[in-house]
Amino acid sequence: MARLNMAIRQRNVIAVSENLVTLTSATIVSGISKAFSNVIHYLAQHLHRLGRTTTVMRVMAAMAIAMSALLSGGVGNAWASDSTLVSVENGTQSTEIQLSALPPGNAIKDGKALLRYALPIDNKNVRRLQRELEDISETLRVQGSRRVSAVNRNLDRFEKLLRRSNEVLVDVPVANQPKVEALFATLTTDAADLRAYVDERDKEAIWIKRSEMLDVIGEIESLMVKEFPFEVPEEYDNLPQLKGRATIEMVTNKGTMELVVDGYNAPVTAGNFVDLVQREFYDGLEITRAEDFYVVQAGDPPGSDVGFIDPDTGEYRAIPLEIMVQGEKEPLYGLTMEDVGMYLEDPVLPFSAYGTVAMARPGNDPNGASSQFFFLKFESELTPAGLNLLDGRYAVFGYVVENKRVLDELKVGDRIESARVIDGQDNLVLPTA
Repeated sequence: MARLNMAIRQRNVIAVSENLVTLTSATIVSGISKAFSNVIHYLAQHLHRLGRTTTVMRVMAAMAIAMSALLSGGVGNAWASDSTLVSVENGTQSTEIQLSALPPGNAIKDGKALLRYALPIDNKNVRRLQRELEDISETLRVQGSRRVSAVNRNLDRFEKLLRRSNEVLVDVPVANQPKVEALFATLTTDAADLRAYVDERDKEAIWIKRSEMLDVIGEIESLMVKEFPFEVPEEYDNLPQLKGRATIEMVTNKGTMELVVDGYNAPVTAGNFVDLVQREFYDGLEITRAEDFYVVQAGDPPGSDVGFIDPDTGEYRAIPLEIMVQGEKEPLYGLTMEDVGMYLEDPVLPFSAYGTVAMARPGNDPNGASSQFFFLKFESELTPAGLNLLDGRYAVFGYVVENKRVLDELKVGDRIESARVIDGQDNLVLPTA
């Protein structure tokens, strides 16, 4: 929490940059220059790679964003105020621009990969196994049979790590070790199959087998988690909490999707969602917003209510903003990352994958979320991974992992026919009083 406390102390200084951004953005009407946006993207990432996260650097970055918008003549899709894009209410449009988390390097764009890295485990060997398989995608992106043959080098390193599986097993709870040993045996067979596909230059088969093997790695990593990593603050004991993960099957009139919700990093947000799924709250609700390349939103019940009214209390169930920041031991509650000066920090669950699932809320109330949620329809030009205004301001709690292209088909007026928990329901902890 030391970084968080320091960030809070710096808030008054950083507020100067926010005021400059807000004053400048008041003159902005439309569209941001792509070229200038790329310059700012490079500047922010370069500063972060150098470790220049001092107050002065954050002020400079915020001023640069405002200047780029002013010179280009307006706010484009990449920089539009997220409170108007994913808010619960249709209020007056805001033109405020704020700088959010800008991860260094290439952002991870796959929901399954993000979920693997978000698990609360610390074992270098299993992460190296994972990376060797993930790196195959970079090898295959280059055309030519030589590049396909280069996959063998990834496999050589992968099989060498497999022979050291005991270095992974030492971090697996005793009760789970037989399952993990069986999964390692599966990976040994899969690696041989993958090498055969490489010899045949069968790219499609390589992609499919790689994906299957990464799913096995993910299962191993999930079996390595020993306990829930932190205590949720007592003030949220009155809300459902997910102490682990759950898989949801969501059936719409345009197709069926699977999403994984992550209670390790957003226990209150994910717990609320799973509880509402268990109550069949979402069954029959319409899609209320669908924007090409950006968001699909749902969860607004019929009538005047904009969220879930708890039948036991007759009151609107409000969920606090909940964001786990990289390097912190527990989530940030009730405040955006900008509120505490974390302009260049990375959330553990970022808005960098197509099918990111997050809570919608009123733009002016970080703690006003209830039942409405949205899917991010990531598109690299309009919402660049690692360069958006959603990270740190809205609570991500999961990712679509199967059949995510259903999102492209959903329009306003389409329906969620049903949502069911198909795995992980035992991880839901309901309030005792």
